[in-house]
Amino acid sequence: MAEENWPIHGTITGPVVMIGFGSIGRGTLPLIERHFEFDRSRLTVIDPHPEGENDEIARRLGARFVKQAVTKDNYREVLGPLLTEGEGQGFCVNLSVDTSSLDIMKFCRELGVLYIDTVVEPWLGFYWDDKADNASRTNYALRETVRTEKKKNPGGTTAVSCCGANPGMVSWFVKQAMVDLANDMGMKFKEPDQHDQEGWAKLMKKLGVKGVHIAERDTQRARNPKPMNTFWNTWSVEGFLSEGMQPAELGWGTHENWKPKNARKQKKGSKAAIFLEQPGANTRVRTWCPTPGAQYGFLVTHNESISIADYFTVRDKKGKVTYRPTVHYAYHPCNDAVLSLNELFGAAGKQQPHLHVLDENELVDGIDELGVLLYGHKKNAYWYGSQLSLEETRRIAPYQNATGLQVTSAVLAGMVWALENPQAGIVETDEMDFKRCLEVQLPYLGPVKGYYTDWTPLTDRPGMFDEDIDPRDAWQFRNVLVH
Repeated sequence: MAEENWPIHGTITGPVVMIGFGSIGRGTLPLIERHFEFDRSRLTVIDPHPEGENDEIARRLGARFVKQAVTKDNYREVLGPLLTEGEGQGFCVNLSVDTSSLDIMKFCRELGVLYIDTVVEPWLGFYWDDKADNASRTNYALRETVRTEKKKNPGGTTAVSCCGANPGMVSWFVKQAMVDLANDMGMKFKEPDQHDQEGWAKLMKKLGVKGVHIAERDTQRARNPKPMNTFWNTWSVEGFLSEGMQPAELGWGTHENWKPKNARKQKKGSKAAIFLEQPGANTRVRTWCPTPGAQYGFLVTHNESISIADYFTVRDKKGKVTYRPTVHYAYHPCNDAVLSLNELFGAAGKQQPHLHVLDENELVDGIDELGVLLYGHKKNAYWYGSQLSLEETRRIAPYQNATGLQVTSAVLAGMVWALENPQAGIVETDEMDFKRCLEVQLPYLGPVKGYYTDWTPLTDRPGMFDEDIDPRDAWQFRNVLVH
């Protein structure tokens, strides 16, 4: 790996505690070590899985490895002594599954400890609770618990919610794409600051953006073919299956004039999103990325589908919504993950006995092309994002593939922002300074570019078969959804 003069972005004066040491934890820890000054003797990694390679990597990076599951019953007893060890302000980096982001976040704020996570994660059992209705299993419902806490206890110690690649980085991409679009249109505008949610929402409306696809294509290839009865992915299989089995979910725009028959509205909160009575990992949509062009993606629920739609909502003086974009994930994972999903759903949803994350040594080449497609405006559609290759990843960061580095570098950026804004309260990435965060993250993202396209979901349609489409408005969700 090339030696570079990596900048020190800040000092963490207290202990650093990382919960979870899967593919993202292993990739994040070297970045923390590289970019922060902190007391190495108070660096702890907590993970319940058997010791072995994870233990060796953690110790190689100077961390104590604690083999322990953080649960609803023990999280205060386990985390409290570690987060308050010695003097200074600690930092909790929660990269785990099956731990309540909200409960741990609240506990950290009680202690005056900085906090960051990549998802609103629930305690064990939530995703697979067959007694819960689908509305309560959505990311909308999970997000509302955090937003409610933010309203109940504003300000205070900073806790950054949902700061990975997506959710996270893509919210910063949306704002940069809007600035590019406004400049390319020759629009006279004053760029809103990070606290001006209303200004950003009005700018998106003025641009004529009907919606946003978080459009991703992972072309990373494994050296060997995937065997039967295994689920392969380039990031946490448990995480992907958990979100993939939640209902498909999307921010619902004001331009939409049709809903699927199995679409359901939310009854409380911002009501910025709807969900479908079907799993997101078995719901396909039409989208576009620069390398493949037109492609299918899976409409997997993500926090950013709701947070971006909510953030860019314009209301009149009476509180009535006058503008909102449609927002959703459109994800084409690596081909091995697509095969794995087909195998799983073909077996009536029965999960494979072997779950495996492909690491940088098992993959031979490819990129993770992850960006935002802003569509429906006068220039049709604009994709802006990262085209990070496996080769570049190997050169600049250890223990991760291209998919992982897009996530871990966003965690790094979020940590830097939190250290620089330690009393910001609970924040989502939409509410942060996108320029500062991207400034920290860009060295890890490979080429970050914008592309215009004349593609629409009606391109090359209708064909030889009748379809349920709306030819009057190409960017209706009716035309995006694969029926």
